Parts: sequence; C-alpha cells; structure tokens
Amino acid sequence: MHRKITVKTITLLMLLLTFTAFASEGEGKGDMKTEIKEYIEHHLQDSHDFNLMASTDEETGEVHHYGFPLPVILVDDGLQVFMSSKFHHGETIAESNGNYYKLYHGKIYKTDAEGTLTYDPEHPKHPSNVRPLDLSITKSVVMMLVTGLLLIWLFRSLAKSYAKNGSIPKGIGRFFEPIVLYIRDDIAIANIGEKKYKRYMPFLLTVFFFVWFLNMFGLTPLGVNVTGNIAVTAALAVIVFLLTNFTGTKDYWKHIFDPLGDGMPWFGKAIIYIILIPIEILGLFIKPFALMIRLYANMTAGHVVLMSLIGLIFIFKSWVGGPLSFGLSFAISLIEVFVALLQAYIFTMLSALYFGFASEEHDHDHEHVEAH
Repeated sequence: MHRKITVKTITLLMLLLTFTAFASEGEGKGDMKTEIKEYIEHHLQDSHDFNLMASTDEETGEVHHYGFPLPVILVDDGLQVFMSSKFHHGETIAESNGNYYKLYHGKIYKTDAEGTLTYDPEHPKHPSNVRPLDLSITKSVVMMLVTGLLLIWLFRSLAKSYAKNGSIPKGIGRFFEPIVLYIRDDIAIANIGEKKYKRYMPFLLTVFFFVWFLNMFGLTPLGVNVTGNIAVTAALAVIVFLLTNFTGTKDYWKHIFDPLGDGMPWFGKAIIYIILIPIEILGLFIKPFALMIRLYANMTAGHVVLMSLIGLIFIFKSWVGGPLSFGLSFAISLIEVFVALLQAYIFTMLSALYFGFASEEHDHDHEHVEAH
C-alpha cells in the first residue's frame, strides 16, 4: 500500500511540474482556464515524441522538454523517414528530401520552407494543407509494443515456472493464476460454454491483460493515454467484430436473418421481417461500436477529470483551494486504479458474450422429436 501511494504521489507531482511549465510557457497568451484546457487537450492527444515532463527557465523563459524523439514515417513522394526531433516540439519545420513538413496540434502537414499553413474559411482552426499518410511510431505505438513485449515475457516466464514446479504457481504466478482462472471459468465458460470456449481463450486473456496494463501505464508518470485514443479502441472493437462474425455458426446467422424460426410461414412474417432483419443487421455493428465508445469514453473522462482537478490548483492559488484540489486529485487517481481493471473486465466480458452468441448451436434433432 505504501508503494502504491508513493507511485501515485510521484505521478501527481510530475503532472504538477509539467502543468507549471506549460502555464509559464503560456503566460501572456491567454487566461489560465484557456491554458489548462489546452494542456488537457495536449495530454489526451497522441504525440510523435516521448515527452515525460517539461520545465521553464525563470531567467530566459526557455522551456526544456525531457524525453526522447521517435521515428517519423511518411508516405509522400516516396517514403520519408526522419526523427521527430526535427520538429523541435512543433517549433521548427522538418525537411526531408526537398519536402517540408510542419507539426501542428499533433498532426503533420505538408508545407513550404517558411511553414505556411492555409486555413479553410469555414473551419478556421483546421489547416487545408495536404496531410501525407502518417505511419509514424508514435508514443501510443511505443507503449503498445512495450505492453505486448511485457506480456510475452511475463507469461512465458510464468509458463516455464508453472511447468518446473508441477503445475504449482510460484512468486508472482500466485497473483496472476486466480485472474486467469476467473477469466476461464466465470467469463469464457459462463458465456461461451465448455464446448467451444477454448478457441476464444487466447484472445480473451490477451485483450484483458493488454487493456489492463495499458490502463495502468496511463496512470504512471509516463503520461500516456493509449486506451483514451479512439483509434486504439476502434482496432480492438474491429478484431472482436471479425472474430464474432467469421466464427459464427449456422444458427447464429439463421437467428439474424430468420429470427422467428420455422414456426410461422414466410407470408405471415414478411411484414415483421421488414423491421426485424434490418435491426438484427444493425446490431452487428452496434455491438463493437459500443465496445469502442465505452472504453474510449471512460478512460478519457478519467484523465480529463484528473487533469481538471490539478488545474484548479493554479486557478485557486490559495492555501485552501490548492490542498483541497490536490486531495481530490489523489482520491480520483486511486479510483482510476480500480477503473483501469474494471474497464478491462467489461471489455473482456462483453467480448465473451458476443462470442457466445456467435457459437450458439441448437439441438435441431431434439426439437424435431419434441415437435412430433
């Protein structure tokens, strides 16, 4: 417990330091509320460099960023590859093979040597410059790779330890084994059935720990918000959609296109099917869409609330409001630890539920005998 509190305290202190640097950098550009809003938007966005924190030199006003650059990969007149340090956090123009690019609000636009951006009159905040196809290794991609490698290393080690000790977990395996058994018994078997649950277990275990670990990384001083990126949650939802429909049984598809069964003649249920079948088909897409939005919205909301409470410290600037805001921030961050696990559980549970629908089979011979 003491270690957890220490980690959360360090995280909050690093956020405060970054907030202070950001506020100092924006002095004279606008009011404090605007600066806090911009910082929150910056935190929620993916980035082309891994920026851990920032500080401002009080004498020169220069902002120092602490982190490391990442590879930028663009498809534009061929393959353009360079490091994100060329952008210098969006302050300079990057040149590659005679092409010039500008980093603006986390997106890369093609421009000229002066970095000129043209804006659409109807959307003055959105440049109309060409955006090349961006295949860069961003901060979110790095964290997904790190999480994937961590899962491979962790569970390979657990499997070897499990085999050496006669199927008895040792060390950290004692913590993970009950979780794996819970996913198998109370999620997979309970929703899919003992007959077909094994074919879905690798995905269910992977997606649970993948989402959980990414959520926990989002609460560390690393400042990542991977599951708050709708592109990531959309990719996970698409995988669930494909697995559900490509492994769907004959009865699953029959339920979609013939939901009333064979008990009623076609001419009698034709009018009903005009309404039911489109609803069933729409449901195929609503289910993964709900998965995508639920995970994205909950994790984003948690980060926004936490950042907003920290921002109140700079708004109040008092001995009463400051400690109160910090205390609330600390309490919310502890709740977010539970939410990180809860969202991984919900995503896995709903995925197993959809897989259960797809793998359903009816005993037609038994139903035929009962009918006679």
